[in-house]
Amino acid sequence: YCFHKFFKPGEAEKGCMVDGVLYPFGEVSRTENCLRCSCSQHEMHCCSLYTTPIDYDKETCKVIFNKKNCDYDVVQKHPSKPCAQFTRIG
Repeated sequence: YCFHKFFKPGEAEKGCMVDGVLYPFGEVSRTENCLRCSCSQHEMHCCSLYTTPIDYDKETCKVIFNKKNCDYDVVQKHPSKPCAQFTRIG
């Protein structure tokens, strides 16, 4: 997913605030919450770095967010092993 925010004059004097963290103007390759952003004094545009699993066996598998890799892991409920087939959307 992506989002866009426009700033009023003087609102973004030192950078862009994303989830309580101030990032400098320019390109931000990865925020703490797995977003890629572009920041200027006038606007900020961010998109997620991960895709979301949508088509998997919900009876035998579960979805866990892996913040280190900025991605969702689809694993078997018992024990936690990768599930064979699933589809993602971005």
